[in-house]
Amino acid sequence: MLDFPRWKVWGVFAAILVAILFAIPSFVPENVRAQWPSWVPTPSVNLGLDLAGGSYILLEGDRDQLQSDRLERMRDSVAEAMRKDPRIAIGDISSREGRVTFMVRDANDVDAARERLLEITGSGAGLSGQREWNVEVVDSTRFVITPTEAGQSEALDQAMEDARENVNRRINALGTREPTIVRQGDDRIVVQVPGLQDPKALVDLLGKTAKLEFKMVDENADPAMVAKGNAPIGDVVLPYPEAGQNIALDRSTLISGDMLTDARQAFSPTTGQPIVTMDFNSEGGRRFARATQDNVGKRFAIIVDDLVISAPRINSQILGGSAMIEGGFTVESANELAIALRSGKLPIPLKVIDQSTISPELGADSISKGGLAAGIATVAVIVFMLITYFRFGVYATVALIVNILMIIGIMAIFNATLTLPGIAGFVLTIGAAVDANVLINERIREEQRRGRSVLHSVEFGYKEASRAIFDANITNVIAAFIMFIFGSGPIRGFAVVLTIGIVTSVFTAVTFTRLMVANWLKTRPRELVI
Repeated sequence: MLDFPRWKVWGVFAAILVAILFAIPSFVPENVRAQWPSWVPTPSVNLGLDLAGGSYILLEGDRDQLQSDRLERMRDSVAEAMRKDPRIAIGDISSREGRVTFMVRDANDVDAARERLLEITGSGAGLSGQREWNVEVVDSTRFVITPTEAGQSEALDQAMEDARENVNRRINALGTREPTIVRQGDDRIVVQVPGLQDPKALVDLLGKTAKLEFKMVDENADPAMVAKGNAPIGDVVLPYPEAGQNIALDRSTLISGDMLTDARQAFSPTTGQPIVTMDFNSEGGRRFARATQDNVGKRFAIIVDDLVISAPRINSQILGGSAMIEGGFTVESANELAIALRSGKLPIPLKVIDQSTISPELGADSISKGGLAAGIATVAVIVFMLITYFRFGVYATVALIVNILMIIGIMAIFNATLTLPGIAGFVLTIGAAVDANVLINERIREEQRRGRSVLHSVEFGYKEASRAIFDANITNVIAAFIMFIFGSGPIRGFAVVLTIGIVTSVFTAVTFTRLMVANWLKTRPRELVI
């Protein structure tokens, strides 16, 4: 039990040394770390929103718009399904009043139309297997397609999960560290970005749906009608803020954002103004080249979130699968648009319903008080152990200091975030770190009272106490793991600090102190004072 082969000794000290080396950068100011050579790793413990200050935003998904978009997509799918060979003649398709309706012109085609509708309305939603859409035939030839509750719930859940991942990509593209992005309820997302004191740019970025479309401009449309918002047949009218007027566009889309492979902020080679450059995939490149070849001399519009950003004239065929957007951007707004386009379209529009900024001064006060609490706890524990256990109290003290440095080092290695509850967990860990040594030392005293020798008292003390220590701490780790899985934000921060603290405290209190004690026993002491 007290034998330590050479490889084990080196392993213990190597683990401690690595953790301490990674802990050092957390005690060095950031401006000093920035001057270190690039090959020197500078991981440090991140501070959470409650300590570093930052921005808090609560987003809510637009259920009505999601429902409207689903109906529009179903309407398009129905039209496409009925155009397949053999074509089924139908009347106008309506997507009003929360349902899609149309009439089959020939009553003999009703069964065939129903078969095609069953193929596009899905087999079932979620684990329940309930249908996403109900298909009914009324008045012999009129079809009514209505979304089911199960289908709407499944669509909302999927859209919000995709939106959360999209928001995560956009925020990470800003270069922020350790943002917290979690679902709240069915249709809300909580965003916390430590260190960001100006939430406006974040709100502008997250508020973009980033729905990109290229459409041809209808230059034959009556300007008076367009100004009133009346679209000619086959057109749509959208606002064109840069021109200060509406503009009529062909309803069909030449290229959409799903064909985009990259978007970057750049500068115009002719004007030097900020622009956004885009690259398309092979299909998008072919369609862009064909569209510009067929429409030389005409104008096409670049639309983002139903706003016309620019409407340039096509001077010649554009090859290479690239395009650029000029729209009176600043560098910041061009970069925001590029990030939004690059991260993809939001599957559901998100509205900001609450936002706030947390001052870093509040966090500094918390850090100061947390550090004071940790310092007092450490000193109190050290004094208690030295008075109560003498030499073994010294070993426990050394182990406690090493334990603190290892916690910080491991948090830095894993880029973990320290939150206010995390400081509480840290202080709690310091207090509990010597529990194992108390158990071991008391067990050694008990063995000594039974008349065992110094060597056997220590050996049996560690052996018997270690079982109880491991059992107790395994249950604590399980509890912390469950908190991490089901918790969020500060709760996760607490669970992370607690888990790391438990692991390092067991390592230092049991293995490291045993190593020190074994080294002392090599001097063959005749008396054990504990």
